[in-house]
Amino acid sequence: MMPWLRGRVLWVLRNARGFCGPRGQQAPLPDPQKLVATWEAISLGRQPVPEYFNFAHDVLDMWSQLEKAGHRPQIPAFWWVNGMGAEIKWSFEELGKQSRKAANVLQGMCGLQPGDRMMLVLPRLPEWWLVSVACIRTGAVMIPGVSQLTEKDLKYRLQASRAKSIITSDSLAPRVDAISADCPSLQSKLLVSNSSRPGWMNFRELLREASTEHNCVRTKSQNPMAIYFTSGTTGAPKMVEHSQASYGLGFVASGRQWVDLTISDIFWNTSDTGWVKAAWTLFSAWSNGSCIFVHELPRVDVKVILNTLSRFPITTFCCVPTIFRLLVQEDLTRYQFQSLRHCVTGGEALNPDVREKWKSQVGLELHEGYGQSETVLICANLKGMKIKAGSMGKAFPPYDVQVVDDEGNILPPGEQGNIAVRVKPTQPFCFFSCYLDNPEKTKASERGDFYITGDQAYKDKDGYFWFTGRNDDVINSSSYRIGPVEVENALAEHPAVLEAAVVSSPDPIRGEVVKAFIVLSPAYSSQDPKKLTQELQEHVKMETAPYKYPRKMAFVSELPKTTSGKIQRNILRRQEWGEMRGTPRKAP
Repeated sequence: MMPWLRGRVLWVLRNARGFCGPRGQQAPLPDPQKLVATWEAISLGRQPVPEYFNFAHDVLDMWSQLEKAGHRPQIPAFWWVNGMGAEIKWSFEELGKQSRKAANVLQGMCGLQPGDRMMLVLPRLPEWWLVSVACIRTGAVMIPGVSQLTEKDLKYRLQASRAKSIITSDSLAPRVDAISADCPSLQSKLLVSNSSRPGWMNFRELLREASTEHNCVRTKSQNPMAIYFTSGTTGAPKMVEHSQASYGLGFVASGRQWVDLTISDIFWNTSDTGWVKAAWTLFSAWSNGSCIFVHELPRVDVKVILNTLSRFPITTFCCVPTIFRLLVQEDLTRYQFQSLRHCVTGGEALNPDVREKWKSQVGLELHEGYGQSETVLICANLKGMKIKAGSMGKAFPPYDVQVVDDEGNILPPGEQGNIAVRVKPTQPFCFFSCYLDNPEKTKASERGDFYITGDQAYKDKDGYFWFTGRNDDVINSSSYRIGPVEVENALAEHPAVLEAAVVSSPDPIRGEVVKAFIVLSPAYSSQDPKKLTQELQEHVKMETAPYKYPRKMAFVSELPKTTSGKIQRNILRRQEWGEMRGTPRKAP
């Protein structure tokens, strides 16, 4: 950096004071239990949402004050490890200090104003959580993305969102440089690195020099806070916008009742920072005064996960069902999770046999939850609730969840249809604002009084929901509608199957048939594929309705997955239908 520019940078950072003045005399500290109970009541829809709300000021700074007053156990608010000896621990007070410094970087050097948009494309580094909080403090809208984004992905997202700034790491910076000339809104680039790069500002260097004084911007509850890009069945990814309150207050109740968090808990969620579950953890944990634990975990490694659960005092654990599936393949009796007391999962359907194996070997229940980028938690198996194996639980307030037909009419128990959330006459506050710049898609997501999730399920007479698949995952073979989850569950019960993914495949007679992609257990890898195919087909016929068996089968070394370990059926489905039509199959 040129000397004159460096001098200007340091002057701006040391003198930054934010947009708002002091908020007046410090009010007496509330009782922590009463404080969280009030937030929980709002989250459940039992009290009105305040006109003004800012998670950084109203929640994090409050916990900092309570912490200093001795109203919280001596555990970190944030605890990061990288598996190679590096470790970072922040109290709420230190998190506040560092996030105020980061806010001055965003406000001063990046020139971000309230409502400006910033892309965060970082692996599991502490700076992701720091900059997320800094965005809230400045009123900037954060746009998380996974680190595997291609140049095409980045270009589309930067152009569609008109993001003014981006922060990323060394590995992705060259891709940003390759397309930044085509993104006229992009005015500043921050690099999280120990080295410099032409055209980029080094975030770590600027953070060290920044002032710790910053006055949080006063935001209304309905002001935008975050944008997530989510893929649909057709077309480019959509922009899902959430408000300061929808996420900032929307996860308090689920954090307490589903994740069972308290001020003494240390919560580890293995999700990638680019996915909404990372934000779900941020808001559910910190609103309840809990510690967020993070392992850098560059790739999914079951032994690293198990060793981490054994070594650190993690009390609460969350990962996708696919990772739990891999974990139960290990000899879990070799590990002792002395602090672990509660486990949750979501993101895809949980195989009943995985739940049973985990419970029998670890002694803990797996509490499945269901939600989307557009929502907070929709359904869940809560702590203390009777769990029906294979069900994703009951509706979670403030949502009224129903199974409806394509016109929005509520279906009776046992009949399969669309999972839907009532949004009329009043839309729940913890709901996405809209699909940005896409009013047609926003409107098309509604049927009658309901928002249609795009997922299929049926509800039993006791109010439990049973997931059957995505609308476009459902296989229509000879007029039989077959959900992939049930077939995958049946296959998973055979000892030869390590992992399985089921999709539709084109068939000249039936239109489409069930095809299973299977990763074999090591003990079966050398068996005759033809005989094994027949054995697995007969197994599925025995475990579920005979018409659901996979007429096609492929044995593969691995299944396509997201960075958080979730199986990507859409890639396999495009592969199947692209071979015949040259283009992906549209939803039936």
